[in-house]
Amino acid sequence: MSALPTADNIAIESWTGPQLAQRINEAMAIYVVAMNYPTYAGAQRSVTAQGHTSYAGFACRAAVREDGRLIGFGYGYTSMAGQWWHDLVRRAVSKDIAAEWMRDAFELSEMHVLPHYQGLGIGRRLLTSLGAAISHSAILLSTPDSDTRAFRLYRSLGFVDLVRNHRFPGDARPFAVLGARLPFDSARLHAARPDAEPRR
Repeated sequence: MSALPTADNIAIESWTGPQLAQRINEAMAIYVVAMNYPTYAGAQRSVTAQGHTSYAGFACRAAVREDGRLIGFGYGYTSMAGQWWHDLVRRAVSKDIAAEWMRDAFELSEMHVLPHYQGLGIGRRLLTSLGAAISHSAILLSTPDSDTRAFRLYRSLGFVDLVRNHRFPGDARPFAVLGARLPFDSARLHAARPDAEPRR
């Protein structure tokens, strides 16, 4: 029986768009496993993600083992009209919410950690590193609308509901659209990590 992994010797690296593009298939393999999608979805998402790497405001963080293996990543960009996710969410929220949250927002397009490495605080490190590096006033994301470790992480950092039980085309599951103000509240950053709960 193999030993459980630890967060020791896992570095959080800042990647440029070209750096992510070079390892996009590796990243999307993590996306497929973490989101429980069919394997072919990774190839489809790779094409979309390649395009994202050239978007304005692009920023990426990668969780990398000492041996160079990628075990988690998160990336996003400035959320703007004309983008698929932005336009769908803009139609789903009220004018007041759009005015309050979507004018100067960073859209966290993807953030995933291999299941075997979840619960070690890696997702929190990825997200807080991104949050500290971007100049937007808010960060927005969508996540499956259920009590997952990821959802608890977002709540712990101050994310609030913008839309619940939202259906995106191509996925039958309901999603929650969440937003948080930047920079993250310092007290929340030093609170206990809900994504680092003991493994069972």
